[in-house]
Amino acid sequence: MSGRVVLVGAGPGDADLITLRGAEALSAADAVLYDELVARELLDLAPPDAVRIDVGKRGHDAPTRSQEETCALLVKLAREGRNVVRLKGGDPFVFGRGAEEAGACAEAGIPCEVVPGVTSALAAPALAGIPVTDRRHSASFAVVTGHKDPTRVSRELRWDALADSVDTLVVLMGMRNLEAILEEIGRVRPPETPAAAVMWAGTKRQRVVEAPLGELAARAREAGLGNPATVVVGDVVRLRAELGAPPERPLAARRILVTRGEEQGARFAELLEQAGAESVHVPMLRFEPEAEPLELDACLGRLATYDGLVLASANAARFLAHRAHEIGVDLGELRGLVICVGPASAAAARKVGLRVDRTPEGRRDAEGLIEELARWIEPARKRLLVPRSQIGRERLPDGLREAGAEVDAPVAYRTLPPERDAPEAEALRARLIARTIDVATFTSPSAVRNCLGLLDPESREALSRCVVAAVGPTTAAALREAGLEPDVMPQMAGGPELVEALVAHEARRRADANEGGEPG
Repeated sequence: MSGRVVLVGAGPGDADLITLRGAEALSAADAVLYDELVARELLDLAPPDAVRIDVGKRGHDAPTRSQEETCALLVKLAREGRNVVRLKGGDPFVFGRGAEEAGACAEAGIPCEVVPGVTSALAAPALAGIPVTDRRHSASFAVVTGHKDPTRVSRELRWDALADSVDTLVVLMGMRNLEAILEEIGRVRPPETPAAAVMWAGTKRQRVVEAPLGELAARAREAGLGNPATVVVGDVVRLRAELGAPPERPLAARRILVTRGEEQGARFAELLEQAGAESVHVPMLRFEPEAEPLELDACLGRLATYDGLVLASANAARFLAHRAHEIGVDLGELRGLVICVGPASAAAARKVGLRVDRTPEGRRDAEGLIEELARWIEPARKRLLVPRSQIGRERLPDGLREAGAEVDAPVAYRTLPPERDAPEAEALRARLIARTIDVATFTSPSAVRNCLGLLDPESREALSRCVVAAVGPTTAAALREAGLEPDVMPQMAGGPELVEALVAHEARRRADANEGGEPG
């Protein structure tokens, strides 16, 4: 029994810009073949058991599959009786080769529906505050591919005729040949013609460079713009200031390596993406319960005797609660204070049912916590429980002991490095060497050590060219010990604070670039 194929336009970037019919088609899909650049949130609209296949198609860069392979796969899956959604960036029939895929289905006798999408040719200018038509400036526009043949830019398209016959010119996929394309347009249009390039339109990473036609290529390159981007040439670009262009996010288009563990790293990545960054999450730590928790069990057995529970990490709270549940200990038996090193550990403690009595307002490292504890609870002759990792620093329990406390610091969980031969590690090395990571963030000394342990000499040297950020002084010291001087460190350790420090650093970098200095 034959299935069917639905060609769905995913829109220009933001998942919210897909059509209702497109979302409906995804919800009924048995298989989704998607372009690399479509919003990953759209894949969540498909049923959990639907097959999801990345077919590449990042503009005109090397695809994951050839067009012929993609067409053959569509037909094969449909002939298996599946409802197949071909999820394409923008609109399927605007430089998306959708006609070839629909034609392959027709030739094979496979029913095929086309769901139009919002094309970036119209959406990118609009989202940058540029209307492609306006009765004062433009009564016509043309949309043209800038990448029909990289070696024959001027001969493949009549740029002179196009530039002379319409008011507004919109160029898709033209960043690779930007200089040649603008030179061809400049043979007809004066160099002062307003122009703009819009990168990652319709996403949190959107960036816009506006400049006269004769300067746009250089300005776009200086700003680091690349594909995917849309170029607009014409007097309508002047309206951007008049209409109030949407503000650019402070970390737009910066690709930032996140090395924190899965759960904490996901929250940190979300903060970065809200600021416009593209996060590259490669956890440098993985966590497991302690395999022989005899000491931890003994401490949980006398939980009611402690004057305080000190949680120096979110993992300490989670794994303590996990083991207590396994052996039937009620954390409510604790009568002493629950003290957390920061907001993340406090949130984790509340999530497992612990009340939180104190969180430091100042420094959020071991030394700061010891100072705060001295004010909250007289450590002398107090019994304190400090669950930790097997590689946890001894500074906190030792400092409390020096203050006169009786401290139990059982291992509650194990912190392990990633595997060097894992696909994620190989991908990280490749991305560093290809310079597709701008900033590397580190939130613990072990993340520093584990990351460097994954790298070969070439990727290690590439890491040194990135902006390197440390969450606090302890991590910064580990970076320096490894020969990497941190470029960014917040005054107070913490994920939100690190994002704020990165935003400030990026503002300085862009200001230096605008003044002709060397961008970092």
